[in-house]
This record gives sequence, C-alpha cells and structure tokens, in this order.
Amino acid sequence: MTSATRGAGNWMGAGTGPVQFPTLTEAQRRQTEACLSQLQQAEGWRADLPVLVLNRCWLRLTVIPVERLAFELPPDPSRAAPELVRYGELIEAGCPAHQAQQQCWLEFGPEAFHQALQRFWKVQERGDHVWTLEHYLDVLTDYRQRFATERPRSLPLLVLARPSGRPFCPPTVEVDGLFWLRPGLALGEPSMRHTCA
Repeated sequence: MTSATRGAGNWMGAGTGPVQFPTLTEAQRRQTEACLSQLQQAEGWRADLPVLVLNRCWLRLTVIPVERLAFELPPDPSRAAPELVRYGELIEAGCPAHQAQQQCWLEFGPEAFHQALQRFWKVQERGDHVWTLEHYLDVLTDYRQRFATERPRSLPLLVLARPSGRPFCPPTVEVDGLFWLRPGLALGEPSMRHTCA
C-alpha cells in the first residue's frame, strides 16, 4: 500500500490545474510495491535506486535506475546552451541587452547565437511540461534529500504527458506530473498536494 504526494513546485502541470494521480493496474501496483520495498531496504544512496515512469499513452510503467534517467528521458538542454548562459551572465553583470548580444556574437558567432535562441523559443512554445535540465536536476536533488531524511522513503513517479500532436514541434520529453510515493494508503487514491515544493 502506498500514498502519493504531488511534487516539484510550479513546473509540473502548471497552467492546466493539478494532475490526478493515475490509476494503475494490479501488476503495476505490485511493481511499485517491489520498488518501494527495494528503496526502504537500501543502506545508502546508490545509482541503481528506482525511478518510476508512467507512459499513459501505452499504459506502461517502467522502472529506470536513477543513473539511467537522463539517458532514458533526455532533458531538453536549450536553456543551458553556452551562448544563452553567457548572455545571461552579461545581463546579470549589468551589461545592456544590445551590448550583451554583440559580445555573444563576437564570442560564438551570430549564427550560433541565433540558433541557440531559436531552439530555446521553440521549446518554450511547448509549454510548462517540457522536461528540462533544471527539472531533471531538481528531481535528482529532491530524491537524494528525501532519501537521506524521510522514513519511510519516497519513490518518484514521473507521468509522461500525452503527445501534443503538433507536427512542427521538435521531439522533446514532456512530463505531466511528478508524484512521490510512500508506503501507506492504497495506490490510486487521490493525491495530496505536496506543500514543501
């Protein structure tokens, strides 16, 4: 038996209201219970700790070791492009926007800067569900903290968003919700909002 709380602050399901905890099949419940048991028995943080990923379109629950999460669900790195990071650093240092842009053109070339900017804006058009590098790092950080401080320990469940059906959009991973599962109540009961995120 498990209970679920919603997590990861304002990036999961933002703008569309709360995402309901998905209904799992009996086999998926047993798979979840086995992962929770493995997590409770772990003596220390390890690379093979489980992360659950639910693909609602295929009704498939996958267990991914935390070390493979970035390979199985590659985060979108467009916000972390060196051209945009440098531009942000210049702006934070007080450089006017047009001078920051010119400096980036000198350092990276105008074409590279504009391509990075275009990739970034294309991803922004996808909305709040895009699985970004920041989101990936937030989940890892939260998982480690919860592992170290919670008893019983929480298990992350990422619920993938249904495809948008927009052919002009680049293929990116979209995550509709993040839930932290704990031993307790029956799976499938309505989730409680996580207030610490």
